[in-house]
Amino acid sequence: MTETQIAHIRENWGAVAPVADQAAAIFYDTLFALNPSVKPMFATSDMTEQGKKLMQMLAVVVKGLDRLETILPAVEALGRRHGGYGVEDRHYDDVGAALIATLGGALGTAFTAAHRDAWIEAYGLLASVMKQAAAEPIRA
Repeated sequence: MTETQIAHIRENWGAVAPVADQAAAIFYDTLFALNPSVKPMFATSDMTEQGKKLMQMLAVVVKGLDRLETILPAVEALGRRHGGYGVEDRHYDDVGAALIATLGGALGTAFTAAHRDAWIEAYGLLASVMKQAAAEPIRA
């Protein structure tokens, strides 16, 4: 990721963070609309708490984008956990689309094509790490 891409993401995040709870609710509503088959994965989840976890993880990622080596172990662990929840590679496309739609809706004109591309790049990188970690055998 370039410094400019990281700056775009952090700029957007600064506007999203104050409305994190609402953004998380919109994200999950969008995800479930895009792919209703994933909703049962959250049947026993407290969605308010789930939204907080999502936003906390995004905050960690945004903060660590310029030091990826510091966040990759957490991203890998998240990928392994998601694999255990039944998340499949194909679900990552829907999550990415829901993220981009949520950001676009929340940020309006502040979500320029350059911002969108930066988020897509970051999400693609992190999703790739998560998928790879989920596919690895569990070490004892």
